[in-house]
Amino acid sequence: MVIDPAQHCLPDPMGLTHAQWVDACAHLPGGRVEASVAYKKLMRDADSSLLPEPYRNRSPWLPVVGEQRSMGPEAEGETVKVLTEVPARAEGVSHAEKRAYEEGRMLPVESVVIPMLGSTGKLTHTLCVSSQVGCAMGCEFCETAQMGLVRNLTAAEIVAQWHTAQFTHCRNTGKTIKNIVFMGMGEPLDNLDNVLQAISVLTDNNGPGISPRGVTVSTVGRVDGLRRLREQCLKTGWRRLGIAISVNAPNDRVRDAIMPVNRKWNMAQLQEVLIDFPRSGNVPIMIEYVLIPGVNDADQHADELVEFVRPLHCAVNIIPYNPRRDSPWPAPEEADVERFANRVKSAGVFTKRRRTKGRDQMAACGQLGTQHIRGRKMIELTTGETDQA
Repeated sequence: MVIDPAQHCLPDPMGLTHAQWVDACAHLPGGRVEASVAYKKLMRDADSSLLPEPYRNRSPWLPVVGEQRSMGPEAEGETVKVLTEVPARAEGVSHAEKRAYEEGRMLPVESVVIPMLGSTGKLTHTLCVSSQVGCAMGCEFCETAQMGLVRNLTAAEIVAQWHTAQFTHCRNTGKTIKNIVFMGMGEPLDNLDNVLQAISVLTDNNGPGISPRGVTVSTVGRVDGLRRLREQCLKTGWRRLGIAISVNAPNDRVRDAIMPVNRKWNMAQLQEVLIDFPRSGNVPIMIEYVLIPGVNDADQHADELVEFVRPLHCAVNIIPYNPRRDSPWPAPEEADVERFANRVKSAGVFTKRRRTKGRDQMAACGQLGTQHIRGRKMIELTTGETDQA
């Protein structure tokens, strides 16, 4: 299928579902049939030889500039941070974002392949993907927040992180990515349209075919974005989407200090939108709580957290703090993590404790980010209606 892209202006297939791509190619030589075959070869085999220009023989889809490896328990193997790049400018981003860097500048994107050993002893692999370059939310404990927001990633750039990790890293080692978590760089609800489109692609049975139950969106708790996401989760196939809320504080005083988003939408407003959030079957909302020494780790804080989650259909995930660069806080002691988790659990709340992976390579939760961009907050914290771009 040889096509003049300037004439036909084909969108990036990586950002389209199978049906969308076939529709886009319906009027071209070969029509829907050849378009369908080319799409499936791309998504299932990383074979782009049947695609039209400029996408033909493009591999990898994102330039890979490095990998950083961190060895975990022997039964699990390595956690791998995959370093890729995207152009400073992207089709469809806002005018403000296009001013962020000069034309032609490449920007870093980080994603992490995480081995997960389940309770049955089965080893699976989860990919932590980024939704933005940087982040505007300003959380004090997070490395990405120190970068500021540079620009949103497109749906194609989000899906390409999976494609690159699966076919550049995992295929050579016999691994298959089963789960996707939006817990990398950026606030997913600040780029919700592209995130939802990326999820549609990732869960397409004619494409990557990842189960909706295997996809989790983690957010700082933008109430406006959660309302939009709630409407999406009422649609067929979306109720199984995993939802994780980064609460990280027992009360508004603490949360105001470490998470600026709470000054716009407080914990009562956050709780209200979560109470009637649509869920399928027994799939709970995950309440994430980064345990920071001397900030939110007292017994009283555990008791307050229990009261916050009591009305919710949720589970609590205790995450030991992973120090960012120039962090004012150390990692918590193991005894304090166990004490806090056990106190929440003893109150009848289903509680999990996340094991730390990749901390030594700045690949753990809250550590993704690029030092040379730090402090260049090109776009200010957005606290109005969720961006539509």
